[in-house]
Parts: sequence; C-alpha cells; structure tokens
Amino acid sequence: MLLATFWFQGGTALSASSTNVITPTPDRLAEPTIPAGPSQADYGAQVFWLYCMPCHGDKGQGLTDEFRMVYPPDHQDCWKSGCHGNRPYPNGWTLPPIVPRLIGDGALNNFPTAASLHGFISSAMPFQAPGTLDDKLYWQLTAFLVRENGFWNGQGEINASNAAQVLIQPDASSPSTTSAPTLAPEEVPQRANDAIFLTLTGIVLIILILVAFRIINNKNKI
Repeated sequence: MLLATFWFQGGTALSASSTNVITPTPDRLAEPTIPAGPSQADYGAQVFWLYCMPCHGDKGQGLTDEFRMVYPPDHQDCWKSGCHGNRPYPNGWTLPPIVPRLIGDGALNNFPTAASLHGFISSAMPFQAPGTLDDKLYWQLTAFLVRENGFWNGQGEINASNAAQVLIQPDASSPSTTSAPTLAPEEVPQRANDAIFLTLTGIVLIILILVAFRIINNKNKI
C-alpha cells in the first residue's frame, strides 16, 4: 500500500441519529485548515499531514493499533508482505517494527533544541525518502512539532539563526520564544571588566589566606 495517498480518496463519514438526521462525523484524515494570517507552525501542520501523518498518526501518537483502524480494511496491517513488511510492494519500503509518536509526553526527549530536531528530520525524514523536502518545509515542520509539544509559543519564526535557543526540555514550565539572549554592544566591555575584577578579587583572597596560615604556623613554632 501507499500510506501517503489513501486519505485523498475523499468522503466524510456520516452517521444517522435516532431522528434520521444525517450529521457529519469528524474526518480525522482531513487536511488541516489554515487560519487567516497563518504562522510558520500552522503551515507546518499541513506539512505534517501530508508527509508524516500516515505513519505517525493524526495526533502525532505514532502508528498505533487504534490509528490504523481508520485505514481502509485492506490497509490496516502495515507490516504484511506486499505492503510495508519484509517483502514490500514494488518500489515500496519496509517499516520499522515501531513508528514512534512525535507529539505527547517525552516524544521529543532526544532533542535538546529545535536545531537538533530540525537536523534530524531534515536528514532522516521522510522515512522512505530522507532529506528530499525543501528546507523551508523542514523548518515549518520543526515549528509545528515544537509548538504542539508545548516548548514554543508559536510566535515569530524558528530558523537557523535562533533554533539553538528554542529549548526542548521534558520539564519545561512555559513555552519558549525564539528570542535569543543577547548583549547590547556597550554591555560587552562591562561584562569583561566584571569578570576581570572577580578574578583578581579571588586571587587576592587566596593570597591573604595563605599569608594568614603562614603567620599562624610561625607563631606555633615559637
């Protein structure tokens, strides 16, 4: 099967209530709606839907048994021969035994910053064609994943110049921003002077302590 195409065949599931009123049910595989004035992460939601969702789940939960049940019946066993198992279909690929989640507690624990996350996905994903996306799409996907995991507030843009300052920490109490801590030009020499002063102060204290010990030893000898 080709995971990246099955949901394009359309159709919204319908359910009939006891009053025979047909109401649409949520389509978990539907393309995400882009809001007015979309952010980088909003665009990343579409990148995720197009390239990542078939294997990593509609909520980033991974290729769970529950998620595979939304596939057409003949596509639900992803690891059978002739699908994505040991003998995939012609020009297909073999899935690993476990496809990890990308959103949720601990999902990004292996990546300390947005920069490291971007570095990995841009070189290793999509699984069947690593590194084939435009770098703009990889940054959009990075922004989406970091925002959805609560490590960034979604404002502004994550890129090569600030991604190392966007921290991904399991115990982060508040979303990070993309603003890197910087010093104004006039602060730099002041910080250097402060460091020199503290260093000299420490040296003087050590010398005074050594002198004091020597005086005490001399008195004890007398």
